[in-house]
Amino acid sequence: MSGPLLQVLGLGVRFGALHAVQDVSFDVQPGAITAVIGPNGAGKSTLFNLISGAIRPGSGSVMLEGRELTGAAPHQMLAAGLARSFQITNLFFELPVRENLRLAAQFLERGQGLLRPLSRSHLAQARVTELIEHFGFAEKIDELAGSLSHGEQRRLEIAVALAARPRLLLLDEPTQGMSHADTRETERLIRGLACQHGLAILLVEHDVDLVMALSDHVIVMHQGRKLAEGTPAAVRANPSVQAAYFGDKHLVGETCSN
Repeated sequence: MSGPLLQVLGLGVRFGALHAVQDVSFDVQPGAITAVIGPNGAGKSTLFNLISGAIRPGSGSVMLEGRELTGAAPHQMLAAGLARSFQITNLFFELPVRENLRLAAQFLERGQGLLRPLSRSHLAQARVTELIEHFGFAEKIDELAGSLSHGEQRRLEIAVALAARPRLLLLDEPTQGMSHADTRETERLIRGLACQHGLAILLVEHDVDLVMALSDHVIVMHQGRKLAEGTPAAVRANPSVQAAYFGDKHLVGETCSN
């Protein structure tokens, strides 16, 4: 497609007297990694909830591939091609890896999968097989999700979010609580999803060095508003952003085009 995959236009919401998000606009391009950064309380997760349908906006609009989806429910967003992970790991911990993936992949059966015998859920089964191979869970398929390491759980959550074959993936703090090695592995995974598979990714992340190394486009939030946006290099060079977050550090890392 030509033009942006996602358009966020003047998005905002109030909670009483608090303007949690105010007049935020930006685009997400197909196959690009777009990151949202900012301090705690900047409105990043609220922005994600507005985009994904968890919270209905008080103002503005959300467009996906030119289609108006403002205020649509999460399952409608998923049907339109938008999926998300959460800041707190959101899995069925008492179920095996395979079942977590299968339940998510049933969405591909378009409402009929839950009524079919498992042996006839061909689309879901094929997708589970793909995800197990792609995410390296072949030796873990029968392990309970709750028994996985934290890094493995976060990786499984991304796989679950991808089960319905979305075109846009929202990742909320995907490396939170990870070791350095798991963070680097997740960085490679996210880059591969965008560069090799053409998936558009919008992520919230506190690790600024990771964001600068990974992203094609960066949006900086502050007190519910967009403070700045641009390439990692442009954001690094922005005096307001530099004073608020980066000090004297200057780091721009590898993206698909590097």
